[in-house]
Amino acid sequence: MIRESVVLHVHPGREAEYEAAFRVASAIIARQPGHVAHTLHRGVEETSAYLLTVEWESVEAHEAGFRGSADYQEWRRLLHPFYVELPPVPHYREVDLTRG
Repeated sequence: MIRESVVLHVHPGREAEYEAAFRVASAIIARQPGHVAHTLHRGVEETSAYLLTVEWESVEAHEAGFRGSADYQEWRRLLHPFYVELPPVPHYREVDLTRG
């Protein structure tokens, strides 16, 4: 499993609109092949910052699958206007800490 984690900065004052749009967009990403789970957390100290974490079966499911789909265009239309800037979206693999 691969985890995508990204901090997204929303234009201040548009947080409620963003959260409403994300509720719609949430259904889009949830139906993607290779999607495992996703969460959205709002910043405590910086309330216009959000942490999006998405778990995918593979990097390809995210990059070639979702980003290459028509659904991604709808995702972008719904959410990207809220972002101050588009940050990089890195992928992470869990480290097996039981191995020496």
